[in-house]
Amino acid sequence: MKTGGRIEGGEQGVSGLGHLLLTAALFMLMTLSPLVAQKHLPLFKQFVYEGNDRVYNDFPLESDEFYNPILQGVYPDAAITRKGNDYFLVSSSFAFFPGIPIFHSNDLVNWKQIGHVLDRKSQLKVFDTGISAGIYAPAIKYNEHNDTFYLITTQFAGGIGNMVVKTKDPFQGWSDPKSLDFEGIDPSLFFDEDGKAYVVHNDAPNPGEELYEGHRVIKIWDYDLEKDQVVAGSDKIIVNGGVDLSQKPIWIEMPHIYKRYGRYYLMCAEGGTGGWHSEVIFVSDNPRGPYVPAPNNPILTQRYLHPDRPNKVDWAGHADLVEGPDGRFWGVFLAVRPNDKDRVNTGRETFILPVDWSGEWPVFENGLVPFSPKLKMPEGVENKAGKDGFFPNGNFSFVEDFKADTLDYRWIGMRGPREDFIKRTKQGMQIQPFEVNLKAVAPTSTLFHRQQHQTFTATSLLEYQPKTEKDLAGMVCYQSEHFHYIFGVTKVGKENFLVLERTEGGESSTLAAVKVDVKKPLHLQIDADGDDYRFNYSYDGETFENLGGTVSGDILSTNVAGGFIGNFIGLYATRGSDVKVTE
Repeated sequence: MKTGGRIEGGEQGVSGLGHLLLTAALFMLMTLSPLVAQKHLPLFKQFVYEGNDRVYNDFPLESDEFYNPILQGVYPDAAITRKGNDYFLVSSSFAFFPGIPIFHSNDLVNWKQIGHVLDRKSQLKVFDTGISAGIYAPAIKYNEHNDTFYLITTQFAGGIGNMVVKTKDPFQGWSDPKSLDFEGIDPSLFFDEDGKAYVVHNDAPNPGEELYEGHRVIKIWDYDLEKDQVVAGSDKIIVNGGVDLSQKPIWIEMPHIYKRYGRYYLMCAEGGTGGWHSEVIFVSDNPRGPYVPAPNNPILTQRYLHPDRPNKVDWAGHADLVEGPDGRFWGVFLAVRPNDKDRVNTGRETFILPVDWSGEWPVFENGLVPFSPKLKMPEGVENKAGKDGFFPNGNFSFVEDFKADTLDYRWIGMRGPREDFIKRTKQGMQIQPFEVNLKAVAPTSTLFHRQQHQTFTATSLLEYQPKTEKDLAGMVCYQSEHFHYIFGVTKVGKENFLVLERTEGGESSTLAAVKVDVKKPLHLQIDADGDDYRFNYSYDGETFENLGGTVSGDILSTNVAGGFIGNFIGLYATRGSDVKVTE
């Protein structure tokens, strides 16, 4: 404490030259101490992801074709809008941070990620929520009457609920959220030609009117554009149960309204987001109904097909429509590509199909037959996937040395910003470990990349010297806080070990451990082929040794772990490790 020009130092003060020397010493201590500590921070010098799915080798592209899905890995619940020649596409992000990845295209084939809609703590409050909570089913709409983009979604966190954000320019960021005064999920806005606005969403039936488990309704509200709020008392049920209530349809949800031929078309998902998923359509002469279902529903599904079909795609639904640059309509939607054990490790992905709307009803072209892995491009479009910043698809490699000024948008954190725990250096990326581990329902010091193929390798180069048995750093395969693999370096006594741990239903078991020389950089590798995962290590990056044999990817699948995501590959560090190693 400074007092009267002197620094109090015990019983006797220090002044003059002593004061200067002490100040210099304190400055040097404060300056040097972080450098001493930093050698114990894990340094990731490189990450290489390589996909090698057989389907892409068996179906090479012709010059006028592109691959479907357009976004591989966990990009579920796609929604799309258009302003002029600009298309913007978004997907759900649950508890990941930043939230709601947003992509831009001029042709519906080539997509660039331009950021995330929710990239600030003031917008996204998922710090204490489970992995499959947080942000559900965003819907993006452009309102030409006020030249504004709106994104409406449900945030199961922070007491927010249904919310809306908006912007004049999606390239420049979005507003803080405004909570909306209604219950339910999956809201979507509709802007009519007369300037009026409406919200439609999924909700429970009126109290006492629920007929069976999964019975839901679609509601509509008038929306006040000046107040950005639904009009109190304007809510009305416009669909009860689904297409045919007598058949007990489940989970009518994610409604969108479109106006065509002077009429109002209401498109919804029906059947739940698993094997009975589908897309159905209704029509009305008034946005507030009554709505009549199409005679040919569903207009999109894979539920009637043979379960053992080759190159299987399943669970199709949750769609949104847009008019393409070629004048015809296209629909984006979610679907899954199960692995050899029919497990969903790549999660719900974003697919696209042309839509024939030359007649009264829109019809997804080939939407009721087994999907092809590739499509014909709109006339005049060149496939630029993986070039000039456009998102890759098919088989591709992703190489990261962490030396760029900005971090690639594909890297995301869990429940909190990446910037809270990472630091890019000239040598690579350092992670400042948090005290919590992967089991915590809290922000973790983990940088995640989606699994985008059934057959892949992911390799990282790690320099790390743990100080205590609570310290651990390495790679993870993460489906949730309750289901994951940890493959990392930790300390036991005076020795250092590389350990493989499996966590299923929150219960952990150590599968294997081996002593390692932490004075040497260590190459860590995850090698997956369908449901078979192998965790390998190397000192030279060429000759790899396996640890723990071949293990099952079952706990990384939606089928076993539940929830709404797939596997994420993480670069992980913690000061709160509970991994058990026996010498």
